[in-house]
Amino acid sequence: MKEIKILKYIMNDFKRNKWIIIYTIFLFLISSGLIYSSKDFNKSIASILNVTLIIIPLVSTLFTALHYYNSIEFLQMLLTQPIKRATIFRAEFYGIAFSLSSAYLIGIMLPVFIQGVNITSILLAITGVILTIIFTSISLFIAISIDEKIKGMGILFFSWLFFSVLFDGLIILIYFLFNNYPLEKVTIILTMLNPVDIGRIIILMKLDLSAMLGYNGAVFMKFFGSTFGIVLCFAVCTTWILIPSYLALRKFNRKNF
Repeated sequence: MKEIKILKYIMNDFKRNKWIIIYTIFLFLISSGLIYSSKDFNKSIASILNVTLIIIPLVSTLFTALHYYNSIEFLQMLLTQPIKRATIFRAEFYGIAFSLSSAYLIGIMLPVFIQGVNITSILLAITGVILTIIFTSISLFIAISIDEKIKGMGILFFSWLFFSVLFDGLIILIYFLFNNYPLEKVTIILTMLNPVDIGRIIILMKLDLSAMLGYNGAVFMKFFGSTFGIVLCFAVCTTWILIPSYLALRKFNRKNF
């Protein structure tokens, strides 16, 4: 009951947050522009996917951390009340994840669903929400672990840069250095270490754009097939949500505010 009351308060705060509104409108304009500027629905979905894989992790990471750092005094006030720390943490986590996911569904997916609803568009919606929750949990864990706001934001920005940009460069370097060795199994393992790559594979396996999958996705699809591959992708994504959120909860329970 207390968790619901705290969650309602946080949700009301997000409803008045101008950055959430701006974020939703920004996504809506991008999605609409990409859809109506392309005659091929699959290509427009691929373009929206590329935007999703860059913007969603970045905004989820930075917004979550900023909200946490700016809510420290409010959290300290709640901790003086007879409320379990786990209850406060869950309300904060659910509130941020729900608000960012709603912004994504309205901004990105509303124009897509108006254009047409199929398995690919549904997977795109699910993937965006999952990535939002994943990077919300990662961001909360890092923000709770690091008290200095500037230092925490710097580490979070680098984590986004690593997953969204540097990770693929690292894989290319590994291929270049060890191209004489069989790397199929290594490729599968490396793919699971990056939720952004998993999100890309989930969608592109359903599109006739296999070249955009890169070596990672091609090997993944070759070994597992589309159905099993998607199930495995979602299982790994669930792990990406559970582990950081569990670690963040442990840190929050032990943190000395």
